[in-house]
Amino acid sequence: MIVDIAGPMLSCHADNHCNPAKSPMTSALSISGLSHEYGHEYGARTALDNVSFNVEPGVFCALLGPNGAGKSTLYSRLTRLITGAPAQISIAGIDLEAAPRKALARMGIVFQQSTLDLDLTAHQNLTYFAALHGIGGREARLRIAAALERLDMAERAHEKVRALNGGHRRRTEIARALLHRPQVLLLDEATVGLDAAARSQITAHVHDLCADEGITVLWATHLTDEIEPDDQVVILHHGKVLADEHARAIAGETGLKEAFLSMTGAQQ
Repeated sequence: MIVDIAGPMLSCHADNHCNPAKSPMTSALSISGLSHEYGHEYGARTALDNVSFNVEPGVFCALLGPNGAGKSTLYSRLTRLITGAPAQISIAGIDLEAAPRKALARMGIVFQQSTLDLDLTAHQNLTYFAALHGIGGREARLRIAAALERLDMAERAHEKVRALNGGHRRRTEIARALLHRPQVLLLDEATVGLDAAARSQITAHVHDLCADEGITVLWATHLTDEIEPDDQVVILHHGKVLADEHARAIAGETGLKEAFLSMTGAQQ
């Protein structure tokens, strides 16, 4: 059953399989000339070096890179947890520098570290988040019920988060991130600490959000088995973009994992 929790969004059509190269629409996420350095007092360390790429509406884009590649720094810049050198960043066509609140309102985020209140139920966590976005009453109840059902969490809604396993906690966080109907969803190493079955289920759910509801996804990972052949893949290494193409194009004859390891020297 497909439940509409995202509202009217740009949809991905079956004839292009979420193919970013075929969409004539404005990019849902556009990054141009993004650089970031740390440690100016004791010698700068470059975390991002002129990063540029676009993600079209309805596309699942994997930001693939080994640990220390700069993925979390990129997410921190996109969410304005940190600021730095000027860059051109737009979310759903809105300039992040010129109108940060408006741009951030179009974005949902699931961080690597859980931010749920362990002593509240899944439903209570979502209710609190909805209130922060000015969503209350019947509208909040409808959105929460739809989000929890979409992530197969309806039966666990009134259990305290502390009693949920890692996979169910992550589903709750994804449901929460969708309540305000974002057009772009960022997930930073969302499957860290989960077992193989839970990782597979979470990645499948997020791919479904892209394919069924037209949500644009930026999925940071260092694991190639979380990526499907039609996904856009941006390979980030030492803060630089090494590749930006569909997974099958990068994979070539050797496979995506071997191509990734060859480019970065990473280990999986």
